[in-house]
This record gives sequence, structure tokens and C-alpha cells, in this order.
Amino acid sequence: MLKGKMKSRHYVKIISIVLLMSFWKFPIFAEPLTELQTNLSENEMRYYSDLEVDLLIDELTEAALEAINTAAGEAARSAFIASLEREATVMRENQRLRSEAETLRSNRLLIGVISFIGGLFVGVTGTLIIGGR
Repeated sequence: MLKGKMKSRHYVKIISIVLLMSFWKFPIFAEPLTELQTNLSENEMRYYSDLEVDLLIDELTEAALEAINTAAGEAARSAFIASLEREATVMRENQRLRSEAETLRSNRLLIGVISFIGGLFVGVTGTLIIGGR
């Protein structure tokens, strides 16, 4: 279970780093520059059209949904692996208890045989001693 938690923390860190890096002004993963940014003075201002704003919103929404789906898939995979690890631990414990029970059963049989032979020996010896008088 600890291993699954560590993996999920690792994925969360990676996703947060990628999201933070997306706000920086350099291309990530060798993306080509979409346009050259011109140095505008304070008097000049660039206006974006509604189409450009809508396209940017659509791209950001698509990227966010893809990141969410990837994170959800990784979280589900981590939860599944953690449940498999718990189940394997329970099965190992069950096997260990079964082997201990089998050992105790064979020990009980051995103790019973030794007790029977000891009782037989004491009974025969006692009978010979008492009956021999």
C-alpha cells in the first residue's frame, strides 16, 4: 500500500510541475513557436479577436481534460495495484496460517502416539508389577 501511495504522490508532483511549466514563456517539449511576440510599447496594445480567445479557451480546456483523464487513469491504476497488493498480503498470511495449522496437527498426532505408547508402557508395567505379586 505504501508503494501505491508513493507512486500516486509521484504522479501528482509530475502533473503539478507540468501545469506550472505551462505558464512559463518557453516552448515545452520542443513545441514550435506559434508566433513571434513583438515588443509593444505602453501606448500600443494588442487586441485579440473573439475567435482567437475562443480557440485559446478550447485548447486549454482540451489540455486540462486530457490531464484530468490521465490523472484519473493513473489514480485508478494505483488504487487497483494497491488492492492487489493487499489481497496478495492476505493470501500470504492465509497460507502461513494454514501451514502453521498443518504443523500443529502433525504435532498433535505425534503427541497422541507418544502418550498412547507411554500409557501402554505404564499400564503393562503396572499390571506386571501388581499382577506378579
